[in-house]
Amino acid sequence: MQDVLSNPFFELSVILAIAALLGAIGLMLRQPLIVMFIALGILVGPSFLNLVSSSDMVHLLAELGIALLLFVVGLKLDLSLIRLTGMIALMTGLGQVIFTSVFGYLIGIALGYDSITALYIAIALTFSSTIIIVKLLSDKKEIDSLHGQIAIGFLIVQDIVVVLLMIMLSAMNAKTGAHPVLGIMQVVVTGSAIVAVIGLLMRFVIPSLVHYLARSQELLVLFSIAWAVIVASACDYLNFSREVGAFLAGVSLASTPYREMISGRLVSLRDFLLLFFFINLGAQLNLGLLGEQIGPSILFSVFVLVGNPLIVVAIMGIMGYRKRTSFLAGLTVAQISEFSLIFAALGLTMGHIQESTVGLITLVGLITIGLSTYMIIYSHRLYDVLAPVLSIFERKRPYRESEAEQSMPQQVDVILFGLGRYGGNIALTLLKDNIHLLCIDFDPQQVRYWQKQGLTALYGDVEDPELPDRLPLDTAKYVISSLSDVNANIALVKQLRSGGYKGVIALTAHRQPEAERLHASEADIILSPFVDAAETIPARLHMAEKIKG
Repeated sequence: MQDVLSNPFFELSVILAIAALLGAIGLMLRQPLIVMFIALGILVGPSFLNLVSSSDMVHLLAELGIALLLFVVGLKLDLSLIRLTGMIALMTGLGQVIFTSVFGYLIGIALGYDSITALYIAIALTFSSTIIIVKLLSDKKEIDSLHGQIAIGFLIVQDIVVVLLMIMLSAMNAKTGAHPVLGIMQVVVTGSAIVAVIGLLMRFVIPSLVHYLARSQELLVLFSIAWAVIVASACDYLNFSREVGAFLAGVSLASTPYREMISGRLVSLRDFLLLFFFINLGAQLNLGLLGEQIGPSILFSVFVLVGNPLIVVAIMGIMGYRKRTSFLAGLTVAQISEFSLIFAALGLTMGHIQESTVGLITLVGLITIGLSTYMIIYSHRLYDVLAPVLSIFERKRPYRESEAEQSMPQQVDVILFGLGRYGGNIALTLLKDNIHLLCIDFDPQQVRYWQKQGLTALYGDVEDPELPDRLPLDTAKYVISSLSDVNANIALVKQLRSGGYKGVIALTAHRQPEAERLHASEADIILSPFVDAAETIPARLHMAEKIKG
């Protein structure tokens, strides 16, 4: 068997087969692939199956995976989102980083680690996985919600911080052979020169070049990969961080109209290559040393799972957000990220930390990513349990979200949930009939857009149990939900009926099985966007009211 595995092709085949099997198990357990990738690295490493003999090949693919990861981060860096979420993204992002770093460092010192090791551990605990959070929020259809946008905003702040830290690590790299101060100055000068050159290319070369290459999508993707690797290699040659080089290469293409297409094509390749980073990491781990790290890893994991969300909840509460919004956003930082592992691996390569420290951070990653996934999946149920306790983090008047409610009309005929394509058309139709309308949507951008169109639109989450108490339900004859989420619609009906609402409730179903589930609820009308045109809604509402009356 060992002779067969000495063939790199067969070796890779076996590793990929095990990866697919573990991925299937992870899917069944509703775990992100990153958890299974780390488990794969440990399983095929020397501590168990010892399948990795082509270490140079695996190391090269791992380096490419890291380069593409940072390239895609740079490519998708949307600074406008930080501006959109305002000061809250910056304050929460920096506040959480500072809090976690300081207290993580103190915990490390208390556990007996030296200053450098404690600092590395503390910094590694500050980063949360943008990849995992975006995936989980997208699956829950909460990526456009207020808490989703705030979370993505401060995760971007974290991404910027990790890039800056990598630049600082470049200054501490022993390859410079200079005094630390001179090393920092050298890195600053080199970094400034690289940024200047890339800035000139962005201004005069890249737009025209990318536009020309976009005639062939395959060629554009090939150029993007080559560009990421070339800039990373150039930075490495100049004793600068190759990871930062790949990030800057992504930033240089972020302003082009093709960035979404490029990132969409590269995501699968990035995930595939990152598999080898975790294989490489697992191959370097000595499980014999990890036994000593179980106690500290549990302590640091509890700190990340509880402390990180609480500091976000506290900061957002001080800044005037409701406890529910703060809590749902705070859960997104209850884990460490792949950047934490890359950061630790970088420290190991530079001789700043020991292999056991990398093992500790890896264990914390496994624990926090695994548990926080379930915390986010069941975030609404978790909030219902913890809501009374979380009141201490909420102002008496959470003005950030209550300011809009001051303009809430006291008398309306219809309350409409959801301002997507179907909901927007319903709103326009009802306005033509001079119906007093109040619209609720959980996407702040949609709310602002429709407010500019003259619509009375307010932010609100249909699954917020406190929302009905803030709405003028006593005057509304009809409640319409244009949302496609069956569970959210059922929850809305339960909240309205348990609150004593006697009016007509209309829900939306896109498929027959969904319609059957909604018929079992206490809704009066089930709308189908493919059957019921928006123009027919007023007539159906009046008919339902007559029947009900």
